[in-house]
Amino acid sequence: MTYRSGVKTGNWLEDLRLREDEMKEYQEEKERGELAFQKEDFFKQNLLRPVNLTGTTDGRLHFGDVVMLVNLGGENRECSAISINADLNSLIKTPLGIKAPCGVSAGRDIQACTRTAFVIESVDGSPEGSTLHYEQRFALKTTLSSARGLYLTSDWKSFQKCAKNSHLQEVNLDEDCSFLSWWKILHFDPQERLENDGQPVPANVKVLVIHYKTNQALAALGDQVIRTIFSKEYVVTAHTFLDSHKAEKDTNHWILCTSDPAGKELLLPTHPQSEANNQVLTQAKAP
Repeated sequence: MTYRSGVKTGNWLEDLRLREDEMKEYQEEKERGELAFQKEDFFKQNLLRPVNLTGTTDGRLHFGDVVMLVNLGGENRECSAISINADLNSLIKTPLGIKAPCGVSAGRDIQACTRTAFVIESVDGSPEGSTLHYEQRFALKTTLSSARGLYLTSDWKSFQKCAKNSHLQEVNLDEDCSFLSWWKILHFDPQERLENDGQPVPANVKVLVIHYKTNQALAALGDQVIRTIFSKEYVVTAHTFLDSHKAEKDTNHWILCTSDPAGKELLLPTHPQSEANNQVLTQAKAP
């Protein structure tokens, strides 16, 4: 044998220095919190931070209320809520926020947190605390940070811009509160839509959320699933799905959920046409 077993051969010194540099770089990234698992923990910790929804006392929705947009599901869908769909590279630590534009999805984990809570914001000069009415335009803003709040936005689909998988009208989050961020609410029953026009919108009942510019209804697609950092979730789009009677399908039906007056328990009805909801609707119509 030319060398003994303990003799180092090859570029051992270069390999040793390379491993030392890699370890040094690893320690520096760990101290800055830039490792993948640290980013994921920080990401989930902030997006899943509990949020107190507005406690409704009169059964109506108001500007400034913090709500969740929940779809009760259907034949091929479970109950889901509109959620922020961002990746690890989208999170901004200082100030805390998310880079725009950012996607949305319908997550099946129904809990009031930063990822699922939205603020009803006035766009027509209505004061905060005033009642929201059917056909009245408004905006939906995230609660992640006042400095980095993003608005639910949509626009006509094109070859370059459309929803994933479905290729329908895209819905995402953007920094600007423009005409593309305006929405309105319609009664879910077309036969009662005209008589409810201009009436206060009751909380925790089934409604349609319509994009003001394109007149397309917000929808959660049960047959279109995307993978997020949290789980597999439904694609969200702005598209009106009609049945044989020219009425919107349950894909377009949403509940703007609030909490109880104490602000502790989420008011999520098991059946949107329950007697309790009908009583709330009657109270909302009262002057």
